[in-house]
This record gives sequence, C-alpha cells and structure tokens, in this order.
Amino acid sequence: MSDTPDTGYQVLARKYRPQTFADLIGQDAMVRTLKNAFAADRIAQAFMLTGIRGTGKTTTARIIAKGLNCIGPDGTGGPTTDPCGVCVNCKAIAEGRHVDVMEMDAASHTGVQNIRDAIIETVSYRAAQARYKIFIIDEVHMLSTSAFNALLKTLEEPPAHVKFLFATTEIRKVPVTVLSRCQRFDLRRIEPEVMIAHLKGIAAQEDARIAEEALALITRASEGSVRDAMSLLDQAIAHGAGETGADQVRAMLGLADRGRVLDLFEAIMAGDAAGALAELSGQYADGADPVAVLRDLAEVTHWLSVVKITPDAADDPTIGAGERARGQDLSARLPMRALTRMWQMLLKALEEVRLAPNAMMAAEMAVIRLTHVAELPSPGDLVKKLTEAPPAAPVGQGAGPAGAAPSAPVARRTLPTSATSGPVASGALTAVQRAPGPDLARYPTWDSVVALVEETRDMKLLIEVKSCLRLVSYAPGRVELEPTENAPRDLIPRLGRMLQTATGVRWTLAVGTGGAPTIKETAEREKAALTAEVEKHPLMQAIRDAFPGARIEQIRTRAELTRAAGAEALPELPDEDDAPEDWDPFED
Repeated sequence: MSDTPDTGYQVLARKYRPQTFADLIGQDAMVRTLKNAFAADRIAQAFMLTGIRGTGKTTTARIIAKGLNCIGPDGTGGPTTDPCGVCVNCKAIAEGRHVDVMEMDAASHTGVQNIRDAIIETVSYRAAQARYKIFIIDEVHMLSTSAFNALLKTLEEPPAHVKFLFATTEIRKVPVTVLSRCQRFDLRRIEPEVMIAHLKGIAAQEDARIAEEALALITRASEGSVRDAMSLLDQAIAHGAGETGADQVRAMLGLADRGRVLDLFEAIMAGDAAGALAELSGQYADGADPVAVLRDLAEVTHWLSVVKITPDAADDPTIGAGERARGQDLSARLPMRALTRMWQMLLKALEEVRLAPNAMMAAEMAVIRLTHVAELPSPGDLVKKLTEAPPAAPVGQGAGPAGAAPSAPVARRTLPTSATSGPVASGALTAVQRAPGPDLARYPTWDSVVALVEETRDMKLLIEVKSCLRLVSYAPGRVELEPTENAPRDLIPRLGRMLQTATGVRWTLAVGTGGAPTIKETAEREKAALTAEVEKHPLMQAIRDAFPGARIEQIRTRAELTRAAGAEALPELPDEDDAPEDWDPFED
C-alpha cells in the first residue's frame, strides 16, 4: 500500500499566519499595550482575547506564548514582544509541539473533569523546559458552568510560572467572575483599506494577478475577517487560473453585478415595474440568487441612506468610482423617507423569499410591490396636499342638474395628526365635509352631547369625554375642544365617529386652547365646595362632637332624598346663622 503523496501545499490562511506582533494587521492598540506591558515587566497572569472570527485571536495567543518563552538565538533572552522564531522554544510553539504550552479546544473539552485533568492537577508543577507553563484555551465560552467554577480559584491566584491565554468569539457568554480575573483585549475588524493592501501584498508574493475591483469584492465579502479574506483570495486565484477579474469573483461569490443592482434599484424607485422585472429576470438567468439580489438592494439602500446623512461615507475603497458617482447622484435625488420605506419593505421581502417555495416568484412579487409603492405619495405629502387644498365648491351652485335640490354648504373638519406623541396637537388634517343640518337642533349645548354619549352606553368614551376634554366653544355640529395632557390620541376621532353614527351628520371637531374645566374637574370642585359648606353646618358640628373622628362619605341633596323616599318634601333645617343656641338636632 502506497502512502498518499504530500503536495506540500498550504492554504494561504496558514501559510501567511503572523508569527510576530509586527505581522499583525489592524490591531495597533492591542500591540502597543502588550509591548508596553512586556517592556515594563507588567505581564498579566491571564489574557482574554475576543473578537469576530478570523481577526487573529488564537494567532495572537501563540505569539504571546512565544514572546513569554523566547530565549533568543543565543539562549540568554527574556520575555519579549519580538520573538526570534529560531530558538528551540519558538520553533516548538510554532509547530504546536511544545510540552509547556498546552492548547485546548473548549468546544470539545467542556466539562469540569477536562479542566481538572488538563489544568488543575498539573498547574502546580513547574515548566519542564520553558520559562512559563502556558495554557491556551480556544472558544473558552463553550466551557460549562461547573468548569468555569472549577477554574476560578486557580485563575485568580495561579503560580508565578503559569500564564492563561483565552480566546472567544462570544464574550458575553463568559462569566463576569472569569472576565474580572483577566486582562481583556478586543480585536477589531480589519478596515477595508488595510485589508485590500494586505491581500494585494499576498497576491504579489503568490505571483497572482488579481484586479483591484476583485480585491474590493473579496474585502467586502469577508466583513473584516482576515481568515475569510485569505480563504476567498485562495479560491479566487484558483478560480481565475492566471488573471482574476471582478466578474469572476462576483460569479464565484454568487453576487449580482453592482452596476446591475443599481439599474434595478433605479427602475424600482422610478416605478418602472416592467423594467425592474426584466432586470431581475436577466440577473436570475445569469445565475444570481434572488435572495442575494434583494440583499444587494438592501445594501444599496443602506449605503445611499448613510451617504445622504454623511457624504464622506461615499469614499469607501470597496466601491468603484462609477458606482460611487451613481450613488452620490441617487442619494441627492431621493428623499430619506423613500429610502427608509424601501429598507423596511426589503427586510420584509427577504423574510418572505426565504420562506417561499419558489424564491424567484416571491422576489418578483416583492419587486412589484416596491415599484407600486414608489409611485405613491408619502403620508407627509398627503397631509400637505389635503391641508393646502381649497374647499370644494358646494354641489348645486352653478353646474348642477336642473331642478336638483341644493346640497348642504361645505364645511372643513379638523382631525389630529398621527405624528403627535402626546395629547392631540392643534395643527391638524383638514377634510371637506357637509355642514351641520337641521337635525342638530336637538343638541343645543355641550351637556346634550355628553348625554348623547351616555345614551350610546360606551362607558369608556363617556369617562374619557368627562375627564379628558375641556370645552373651548360649542355650536350644534361644531365643537372646539382642548384635550388634557393624559388624553388618548384617538379620543377626538372616536368622538367624531360616534357623533356621526348617532346623528347621521358629520361634526366638525377642532382642537383649541383655553378651554373650561372638564366635566370631572367641575364636579370635583362642586363636591369640594359642597363638602366645605356641609362642614360648616351646625348639624355637622354637633355630629362631630358626638362622634369624634366621623367623616363625610357621601352628600345627597334634599331633592335626591325626597325622590329616594317617595315622600313629601322633608322639613327645612335651620341655617347656621338662624339656629338657636339650645337647638338639638337629634331631638328634631
């Protein structure tokens, strides 16, 4: 049996893995902190490295391990941030075979027994050949709660010869008790400019010709991850087989042409449904995924919105000059409300396309909806048009049919706008409607309107009308009201609908200021005044003398008592000023 021949090929992500801090890109703050700590001999007992995938967490941990144990080419060196890479410790750590540097994957060693066997029972022994015994735990957030608890004491007071290096992509899953015992470093996403320059240098070392736009596409797809970018570059070089262009990378990634995405976006915003569907079908025929097309539309919408707010955002190195010019033009012409509406509808469309049995059909329906909505005015435009529109001419004046009875005159109705967040504001939507007719003579006062509300047995509306509306002015069919601060936003529209249903005529309900007290406030004031008057009465004074601590629970008038008793009028009680000095109310 013959062994499989070793081709000697290494993927770019491993071949160009950083070996020193100088090789790390985009992590200047962390590198500077570590260099200062090493120079001042203030090396922490435990490090927590966190960040998204592919930013160099495990690589950084290995570099720190080499720096801690490096002895230099002559064997006399100490801890350094520039490991030599040639001493026995550096070579063994780089090859993953150093006896004193134990690297553990927490995803496959999650239990407390793993921590006990690998760390707790061995931590007391000094390093066999290196300066420090180092434990590197990758994806540390995968450890169980018991494993974390078992590690706490050792992590807080480790022996002087032990260092811990943790790496995780889910820092929120790591207990606070562990984080408080570590020095934390957040590895940042790599900026597009730095990533493109890094990929360009690697492509040059590999003698691969790859277009600048193709590198920009790879950088955008990597989302700041160096490992993802290196893997995509490796794939692009193989895909291009010589010289790799943007079209080849776009086909490799399953992306639609950015220019064609902008064409589709413009057709949608112009309301051209036929043109938008034709463009979508063309991209689908060329191999674009419908989900990817809608995702690209959402990305364009977001980019244009950001450019509209922050023009400097257009200077993105991952976007070509032609696309940048078109984007700046579109962001200047499109209002923000249209872009935000497009964004919301695309989010909903993406969800529908993922769940639909036929993704292309769902994408086409989404495009049809988007083009249809693009032609509709926004709610703000509708409010403006209705507010500025002149009142319609009354029917029957001029161009009506002969002998037709003239209709009622035209009035204007004011409704609350939906933009207010508290009580209904006074700048309101105006609509054309009929003026009150003779049927409203039955409601000469505001009290008659309240009585009508009570007759409908809508207790919620009745309570809100009595407690939340102050009357400014009243005429049959037209009421001006001032809502209180705690009034529901839809109170006046609900009252208007109730009055129209009950009377058959639309009422004009306007919002004003300076209204009288509400019915509830008036009743409370009257009750307070009546209570104060009763408190002064000699009978009440006599009751308080006979029953200390007595209080008034309810006050009923003489008329109410007479109706309740069904008897003749009760005898008059003497007033406070007319009562004789020896009068005893209990004898009468």
